[in-house]
Amino acid sequence: MPLPLAQVQDLRDRLSDRFRPWSRSAQFWVRAVDIYGSYKACQLRAGFIRDEEEREAMWEQQHEIGAQKMYSLCSELGGLFLKAAQILGKPDLAPMAWVKRLVTLRDKAPSTPIEVVRDVVERQFCKDFDEIFDYFEVEPVGSASIAQVHRARLKSSKTDVAVKVQHPGAERLMMVDIRNMQAFALFLQKYDINFDMFSATKEMEKQICYEFDFVREARAMERIREFLRVTNKKPPVMVPRVIPGMVSREVLVMEFIEGTPIMNLSNEMSKRGIDPVGKLAAMAKQKILTNLTLAYGQMILKDGFFHADPHPGNILICKNTEVALLDYGQVKEMPEDLRLAYANLVIAMADDDLPATKESLRELGLETSSIVDNELEELFELSLRMFDTRLPPGVTVLSPFADDSSLNKVGVENFPEELFSVLRTIQLLRGLTVGMGLRFSCAQQWRPIAQEALLKAGRVKDVKSKRPSFLRRLF
Repeated sequence: MPLPLAQVQDLRDRLSDRFRPWSRSAQFWVRAVDIYGSYKACQLRAGFIRDEEEREAMWEQQHEIGAQKMYSLCSELGGLFLKAAQILGKPDLAPMAWVKRLVTLRDKAPSTPIEVVRDVVERQFCKDFDEIFDYFEVEPVGSASIAQVHRARLKSSKTDVAVKVQHPGAERLMMVDIRNMQAFALFLQKYDINFDMFSATKEMEKQICYEFDFVREARAMERIREFLRVTNKKPPVMVPRVIPGMVSREVLVMEFIEGTPIMNLSNEMSKRGIDPVGKLAAMAKQKILTNLTLAYGQMILKDGFFHADPHPGNILICKNTEVALLDYGQVKEMPEDLRLAYANLVIAMADDDLPATKESLRELGLETSSIVDNELEELFELSLRMFDTRLPPGVTVLSPFADDSSLNKVGVENFPEELFSVLRTIQLLRGLTVGMGLRFSCAQQWRPIAQEALLKAGRVKDVKSKRPSFLRRLF
């Protein structure tokens, strides 16, 4: 006797759900091997070409091909790969062809249908949807790999709120993606890149697991909001206020903040008759960047608990160039010893102190190997590439994995997982700096904060900034 149609469909859905991780893994590896293989082939061909212009043209063509393939991988698989696009799609890290393609993926994650959103909200809050909201916008204001955000108004409130709702089933697929990325990272660090990438992916795994707990996110948001309030007369950034009693593991209701996404800042300036590359715009951008990095310096060095995901989609520019920092799914609490060791590194980089930089890297737990004669200089340059936002004159791309990188001369054999969130934060802040057309050193801005943190811990005496006279200036 044939099965009823409903049972057949249910069986198909269950089989599809069971085999989806395998299918997803296969798609990743086919695409990843294709991208990697095309670059290795280009590298081999370029080695036989003596003419520099011809070699550059070959690489430009390869970057265009690679960018399209990477765009297809990230957009079609979604999930964790949309997060990868946020990291890679930065003008200081990836080839411009990649940046132009990957930057279009921001807020391009598929959205969950409103019917499913209603079911999630009702299940989490044990109330009828219409009993909670006076109105609820059907179209989300933004959708990312883990959740989407809707603008709404509560029955009990006269102001608008942002409702963050988790995508059902996203967590399982994210774990599949991270396992594949970890395997690929192990392959790359064994055969191609002299850097402990696996530790970075392990820290990423922990952060992603945290992102699926909105109760934890709400606590983090309130902690950072209160810290910045008591630390400053006026907080350098705005943090949304959590609505009491409206938080669950899969739904988070918070204050709605009006503003312009930082990536649209130049367009907004043009609409208001302001030259985006003029002096007035430069002053506004400098103020925005200064406030944003000040907040990060205070969070990382004074409290050790910080927002670890400052990609452009999480930053709004509000009235009077005030900055709002959104999405606290990725936060990091640094151990005390690591926080103070990083404070020492910040001072060493700000002072261009090569021996102190080497000692600070050792204190942080970075294990390096080198056979070059100028090891101190290469370690210092590597530190700047990883942990400062400054760029050499005329340089706009400063990838840790570039051909001229110190990683080709100094290997990083062990990189502490706990430090990856700091590394990622600095890389994203540098991307914002380059994107805004500014030159800025967070190490130099953070030096007084680092000095204060060390003084409070009884680690150093109060000394003025110094620059060793023996230093050959790299920048």
